[in-house]
Amino acid sequence: MGSIEVRNPLLSKKLKRTETRLLIIDDNQIRYNQICDLLTNNDYQVNAVLLDDLKSFEKQLNFNWDLIIFGRAYDLKYEQALSLVRLSQQPNLPMILLKPDDYRAEQYAQYIHKGIYDILNFDYLERFYVGLVRALSFSRLSQTQQYLMNELETAQIQAQSLVDDSNRAVATIQEGIHIQANADYLKLFGLQNEDEIIGLPLLDLLQPSDLNDFKTRFKKISQGQFDLGRVEIQSLNPQVSASGPLKLEFLPSTSEEDAVQISIDTQSQAVTTEKTAGKPSTFQLLKRELNKQSAPANALVTFSFGAYDPELLQSDWTTFSGYFNTVKEFLMEQTRLPLFKLEYDVIVGLFQADSKAILESKLISLNALSKPQLITVGQKSFPLNLRLGYVMLEQGLKDEIHCNTLIAQAFSTPLPQAEVASEFKLDIPSSSSSPSSLDMPSIDFSVADKPVASPTVATISPAVTSLPSATPSILKTLSECLDRGEIHLKYQQLYDKEDTDLYMYEVTSGFIFENKWQDISNLVELREDDELSIKLDRWILVESSKQLHNFIVQYPDARLIVNLNRAVLFKDRTFPEFISKLITIIRSKQQHPLTLQFSEEDILMNQQDAQKYLRNLREHGARISLRDFGHSMYSETLLREFDINALSLHTELTQMLNSDTGIEQLQEKITGYNDIKPVNIVIRELNDMTLFANAWNVDARFIEGNYFQKKLDHLIDVQEH
Repeated sequence: MGSIEVRNPLLSKKLKRTETRLLIIDDNQIRYNQICDLLTNNDYQVNAVLLDDLKSFEKQLNFNWDLIIFGRAYDLKYEQALSLVRLSQQPNLPMILLKPDDYRAEQYAQYIHKGIYDILNFDYLERFYVGLVRALSFSRLSQTQQYLMNELETAQIQAQSLVDDSNRAVATIQEGIHIQANADYLKLFGLQNEDEIIGLPLLDLLQPSDLNDFKTRFKKISQGQFDLGRVEIQSLNPQVSASGPLKLEFLPSTSEEDAVQISIDTQSQAVTTEKTAGKPSTFQLLKRELNKQSAPANALVTFSFGAYDPELLQSDWTTFSGYFNTVKEFLMEQTRLPLFKLEYDVIVGLFQADSKAILESKLISLNALSKPQLITVGQKSFPLNLRLGYVMLEQGLKDEIHCNTLIAQAFSTPLPQAEVASEFKLDIPSSSSSPSSLDMPSIDFSVADKPVASPTVATISPAVTSLPSATPSILKTLSECLDRGEIHLKYQQLYDKEDTDLYMYEVTSGFIFENKWQDISNLVELREDDELSIKLDRWILVESSKQLHNFIVQYPDARLIVNLNRAVLFKDRTFPEFISKLITIIRSKQQHPLTLQFSEEDILMNQQDAQKYLRNLREHGARISLRDFGHSMYSETLLREFDINALSLHTELTQMLNSDTGIEQLQEKITGYNDIKPVNIVIRELNDMTLFANAWNVDARFIEGNYFQKKLDHLIDVQEH
């Protein structure tokens, strides 16, 4: 019997015809040479780079690669490398891990879930080679698919643009039957509206003089032979026969997969267009996104601008155009979705989800963007007032006319509102409330009158029950913003190195004063008015809990860390009961959905009472965290004496990550904290790649900053998009 040679298509020789680009992270030059030789000896063309440090890795991520092979590195962990790859221009780049010395077989799934493509053992070269080539094959297939999708979309856009930019009557034909047509097509054949043509056979309308020849040609076109798509026919239809031969062109339909598009050159000057050949329309771009990744639930959302600042209208062109570009960048940050400019002051986005309930949750959260915003262009800041609307895409997008109709509907339809349970009205002012109508809890201000028992304890000024004329203007503005519900809540997602607590968000707050952003946590003047401070913190807690209540539809494990001021802790006697009720009506499956975060400085000023009040809050279901921790000489003492769950380090400690010496010193501090008490430690303000990457070299579980996710106006999972 003859032998049968079995070939695995994943080991195709086609891979050998193009250069293989490998980024190898290892401290072993010999192993690097062996990997390159292994591929070269099997006829691969190899272009490889060896590195074992963070700086070089950052630089190389700016280039395109086929595979990353991770062995060992001087100051780079595989988890760290994975997180940087996810945030790079090739987020899906496969990474192979060379089997670690302490690897156990039962850990395989854990590594894969973290993002490793495969784990290969270099001691078994044949198996290593096969695994390497399979990974390379997957990478190339992914790249090819993306390339072909882009090429196909570009071709379809160009073809459609050619149709749109000429004087043509256009219709869509499915199985020989009209399913839609534009106004020029209807006019050409003397029809009044689209209803008259839907369901009408193409042959009945065209009535070609050579019927058999046309039927044969059209059959081949329907089977995909669009090289036969251009044809002239003489029509027997009296509506068009006097105009001479009809110039027809058949193209693949951009709206229906199993349909064709027919266009007829009308030579009419009545049809004009502003589109530029080759430049896709909003419809084409939206259709492209729908084709790229379908979803069970889809919606169009419009973002339109309200009144403009007179100063903006009188500014130079650079500032004026820069304003609109900055607004689009702001919206892209807030949505992490492709957005399309319809007009200068109207932007359209496509929102998708796995179900209508999840999509509605996403749409509800967008309401936060309707608050007055602040946009900075160069050295100047301008207000931004957005009007948002939406429409559900029940039947996709058919054509330009259908798309424009839907956009018009979205423009006039406000976003859905959360059906907030009445329980959320916990004595907190709504946007229509005034201070006088607020039923504030009774607040005991006697704490400040207690004798000071320690030099580290400071008294707290009594609350001001109204806003007298001497009140700083910034507090007056803050109070007015609170009454109108125009306090901005910012949500920033934390990165969990252990990949188990993925949906933890820190809540900060601010408002706009004299065209500048004011961070409420750093507002010294607020200490002058305890009642306003308490109103504010309760409002922040309720509004962020509403967001969480809505967000857990998408992510049931989501939790919040809410930054609060000292007055609500020391002066609000009903605060623990308030927190308990709030946790109950959030309806989270998490036992502790809320972590209350106070300033270390505020706790140090009155440790004796803080101990008691924090314990009471924990008993009512809250977790406790301290922010700006580690800057005081009393920090370690505070950690020993207080039962807290988490620490958010002072930003001065974050800056220690900029040097090797600083990293070592920070690790010593963190080791000291962990020796005192095992708590979750958060490193904040990691706003560039260097800080973010270096944070992996210290034993802080959570890392947070703009490099991973900026502070946003609503809850969103950066890892989903």
